[in-house]
Amino acid sequence: MIKKWFQNIGPGTLVAAAFIGPGTVTLCTLAGVNFGFNLLWAMLLSIIATIILQEMAARLGIISQKGLSEVIREEIKIPFLKQFITILILSAIVVGNASYEAGNISGGILGLETIFGEFKYNFGNFSVNFMSIVIGVIAFLLLYIGNYKFLEKALITLVLLMSFSFIITAIVTQPNVLAILKGMFVPKFPEKSLLTIIGLIGTTVVPYNLFLHASLVKERWKKKEDISLAKKDTIISIVLGGLVSMAIIISAAAIPSKDILNVADLAKGLAPLYGEFAKYFLALGLFAAGITSAITAPLAAAYVAQGCLGFKGNMQSKWFRMVWIIILFLGVLFSSIGIKPIEIIKFAQVANGMLLPIIAGVLLWIMNKKNVLGSFVNTKTQNILGYIILAISIFLGLKGILKVFNLM
Repeated sequence: MIKKWFQNIGPGTLVAAAFIGPGTVTLCTLAGVNFGFNLLWAMLLSIIATIILQEMAARLGIISQKGLSEVIREEIKIPFLKQFITILILSAIVVGNASYEAGNISGGILGLETIFGEFKYNFGNFSVNFMSIVIGVIAFLLLYIGNYKFLEKALITLVLLMSFSFIITAIVTQPNVLAILKGMFVPKFPEKSLLTIIGLIGTTVVPYNLFLHASLVKERWKKKEDISLAKKDTIISIVLGGLVSMAIIISAAAIPSKDILNVADLAKGLAPLYGEFAKYFLALGLFAAGITSAITAPLAAAYVAQGCLGFKGNMQSKWFRMVWIIILFLGVLFSSIGIKPIEIIKFAQVANGMLLPIIAGVLLWIMNKKNVLGSFVNTKTQNILGYIILAISIFLGLKGILKVFNLM
């Protein structure tokens, strides 16, 4: 039975790997430290919203055998609107992922440094972190092989390692199960929690995952009969990813100290309370979260660039490789010498804030087009749920943009 389950799990796991990056891990840590179990309901809401949108993206990819950016380019006929959305997608995902890649790699470094200590080398005024080069080389080799099945297996292994690490850590802290259930099903808005709630939803319902998922499913499945497999894969993988996020919140809630800024601090804080092995489990989980995001971010950017710009070819094509190599290289460079491209990150955050509601709206529009999906268009229930998520994404997008400009 376990073997059969593994055979049917696939692209959804890569989506889970993409949204559980160091940013999500850090935010979940802060949510647990500052608000205990009170924000678990926001995570549950995020998981449900992600499953609904990702199922649509997967269904579109299987039926059309095209990526989401490719379908958008073909279906939007108004030249100005097509150009605006194409530029926005490229800005938010290609530029955005390039600027976030340093954070992905740095997250993996934090995990390694918690176990092995720092490996920094000074060259004059420059300090280079050797660990970022190690993570960059691992990510490069996995992507350069360019074989979807191999990449899928590697990422599934890393996601399972991450899931095991974080869930075991949460169990070790011996949490109150009744309090966890209350936190999941009774929404609360503690004082100063609004931005954290927005962040938890915003780091789970990620625009680039819609593009990544639609492109990946067509690598795995070719027939409309495979939709049920894709749906099962999506639900299992995203629920697993959600459990990881919840496990981090639960682990962080066990720490009495409020002087926790990231998961590396959490790992050190858990050690005196629950033993050294709790620290190692958490550090291993952070390393897996960093490296999986360091692989999926360049991969998503390459798929998006390919669809938006009309490049042909597979994962081993010259253009495809060129995009992910540039993004990975910039991530390693910024991470290894400690540069934070703040203005680029701000620009990417604004673009992403605008992108999620626009793409959610465009996706809903496409999912009702019979010329694209035939009899596999959205049902009334799927549309109602989709429009509720669209309303939430507009709210999140506005809040995110206002936050970048310090207007809230």
